[in-house]
Amino acid sequence: MADFGMPPKGDEIRELITQRLKHAMTEAGAKVTVDWRGEPRHLYVISMPVDLLYFNPDTHRIRAQRTLDPVRNQAIDADPWGEDAQTYLHDLLRQRPANPDQVDPDFTALKDELDDSGQREPGIVSPHGILVDGNTRAAALRDLGVQNIKVGVLPDDTSRLDINSVELTLQLRQDRRRDYSYINRLIAIDEELSRGRTEADVAKDFNIKPATLQRDRWVYGLILDAIDRSKTTDGASLRLVDFEQHQEKLRELHRDYSNLAKSNPDAATRLKQSRLAMVLLDYPKTSLRLAEDDFHTRYLDPRLPEDLKPTPASATAVSVPGLPGVTMPGISSDSAAAEALTDRLLRAKAVAHSGSISTTSDVTAAADVMRRARETFDVAVKMAGQNAELVKRQTAVPERLTDAAEYVTQCANEFAEAKAKRALDEEAFDDALIVLRESLAGLARQAGRTFTAPGEGVAWLLDTVRAK
Repeated sequence: MADFGMPPKGDEIRELITQRLKHAMTEAGAKVTVDWRGEPRHLYVISMPVDLLYFNPDTHRIRAQRTLDPVRNQAIDADPWGEDAQTYLHDLLRQRPANPDQVDPDFTALKDELDDSGQREPGIVSPHGILVDGNTRAAALRDLGVQNIKVGVLPDDTSRLDINSVELTLQLRQDRRRDYSYINRLIAIDEELSRGRTEADVAKDFNIKPATLQRDRWVYGLILDAIDRSKTTDGASLRLVDFEQHQEKLRELHRDYSNLAKSNPDAATRLKQSRLAMVLLDYPKTSLRLAEDDFHTRYLDPRLPEDLKPTPASATAVSVPGLPGVTMPGISSDSAAAEALTDRLLRAKAVAHSGSISTTSDVTAAADVMRRARETFDVAVKMAGQNAELVKRQTAVPERLTDAAEYVTQCANEFAEAKAKRALDEEAFDDALIVLRESLAGLARQAGRTFTAPGEGVAWLLDTVRAK
């Protein structure tokens, strides 16, 4: 865990906090309860000048968004308490996680609430003035020109680990009004697990099922791998925040990949690569569902321009650790081709969004790759959708008959029960059978025109109608 050291005004802040804590104790002031090293701790609440306190550089609220501006992010690493770093943190706390170009509507709502009703819940601060909980409230109060913020004060021996633990515990309470963004939540889960905690304990803290935690760990690993694959020689790469708005797509990808991997790992790899490519091209979730394991070979590869067909590395056998001379077959050439195309799109998107890192000509070329890839994928998605609709129509007819058979079976059971209770409306039953007879006659006419060599079922239907 990063050690940011003591804020420059830490001693001054600590002296002021000590004075105000003494006054709060004398007056038996208000308290706020936090989970402190596994036990409840009641902290006195005091009022502090909001401009004197420091935004927490390590807050999970904006952990992924910090990478939006590499230069300003570097300022946080170099001098987290400096004006440049603190201003950047202030800006990030205002922004919408999935679209940093916009002000977060939740931030606007919080600011309006503070302006109308004042601060209701106290924040939490370290003895040296680092905001543990209430970073967003502090940002809003500064924007409103409010001078002071109410905060509970952590004990004197507070460490960076304590700051992160208290922040996370408070965030996971059910009454918190602004949740972590999806990616920042994944980061927080990963950090908790990296501390040696069990999946069961972390899942309990985050109020999720262990299976959900494992799914989110898979998604986080997929994102980190995609970022690593996107890196170019000039230093461009995708960022965690680039995947912020794709939560549901990635969760569905995990589900379908996991189900297919049980029976055909190579097919699961092809499905994963095709859908990841479609995530990069910003397709909606409904379109991603059309990309099955044969999407690349059946619909995409025949339509790809030659310069968008990267040559995949030849498949090689994989050695089994601990078993000298034993190998497993590598991925197939089809899977390698799908993976190579996705690699190409990962790097192209990284360059297209790299800003000042890449040259103008490189950015233009990368944007052109993404545009032409999208055009090709559009055709492939359309073809896959038409085929899916055809398959749906082909299965719809027999499914309708199966449903009708279930209803008839249920009718027979209810007929016997109604007869036993002398509750059968014989006239209505007879009328319903006439309607059924006419329906079967219409179906028989269609089947008679279609099948030149009818099977047993169709022959029965035709004979039944003729017998009438």
